[in-house]
Amino acid sequence: MKDILLSFLHAYSKKTVSLGELEKLAGGDTCYQDFAAVIIEFTKSGVLQPVKSHGTSLKNPLLHNSYRIVKSKLPVKHHQDIQAYQLKFDPHIDLNPYYTLPASAWDKDRPYIELIDAYLKRHGLPNRPASAPERSYQMVGDEKWIEEGGGKALLERLNIWEAMLVMPQPDPIMLAVNPKAWHHDILLHLAVENKTPFHALLDVLPDTGFFSLIYGAGWKITADIVLLDKQVGTVGRPRRIYYFGDLDYEGISIWYALYRCANALPAVPFYQALLNKTAAQGKEYQRCNDEALQVFLSFFSPEQQKQIMAVLKTGGYYPQEGLSSEELAGIWRNSVWR
Repeated sequence: MKDILLSFLHAYSKKTVSLGELEKLAGGDTCYQDFAAVIIEFTKSGVLQPVKSHGTSLKNPLLHNSYRIVKSKLPVKHHQDIQAYQLKFDPHIDLNPYYTLPASAWDKDRPYIELIDAYLKRHGLPNRPASAPERSYQMVGDEKWIEEGGGKALLERLNIWEAMLVMPQPDPIMLAVNPKAWHHDILLHLAVENKTPFHALLDVLPDTGFFSLIYGAGWKITADIVLLDKQVGTVGRPRRIYYFGDLDYEGISIWYALYRCANALPAVPFYQALLNKTAAQGKEYQRCNDEALQVFLSFFSPEQQKQIMAVLKTGGYYPQEGLSSEELAGIWRNSVWR
């Protein structure tokens, strides 16, 4: 209703408008109290000035029968646009700062705000931290947007920066190193999502051709991986990272984030062994990242792809713990890692 009245006042050619004309615009389904609140708001802001000589209405609260329109007090046109979008956008998005900014700022930021709104309506506020590249990609499809494209400033302007749980600085990576693999032409790294497989594989590391075993700690690895070469002193040397996580939508999304930022490959032999186990149930709440899933499936045979999709679609999953310590060790020692 407020937007309708503002549009009318912008276009109205006369200097004075009657209360009756304004009431007609509000519509018959609008209660008088709501209508009166808007007129009083316009009066306080100076948009409308009462014509006291024309008297007042008989309803409570009292309104004047006529008002003089002060065009100079009307919000500029892009303010109406902001008001309309605020009603459509997710309530966590705060557009108030744009009322004091030039129209060019609103025009520049609006496409990104629409993407953020779409993200919030699909997923709500995030419940776990993520690296800046991962959160950037989730929201606007550009992993560099937060750090290099002005995304952090925009999220702060919308008053949702803290709520987006962006990890500002990576933590040191938790890993074990195999010195015997130092001289290999390509340094191999295996990152695992959970603690149980990390401890199960730790003693096996010297028996493999891998240079390191990394504890990923869920999504944390997607931010911390940037420190890998600095921590182990291998900056500039060729490397290949493999990732093994739970075979569920979230585990696949974690791998895909690592794939995008570090070219990590899925540790296929471990996943193939999981497919010989009985799937567990209980992940119906997880959301599917279709792009991540399709890329992940491309590393498997058509039959395996069908099996994975059938399990995931019914809320099933394969936890890493489905493989015993002995099975994990045997797979790591005996598989060919290319």
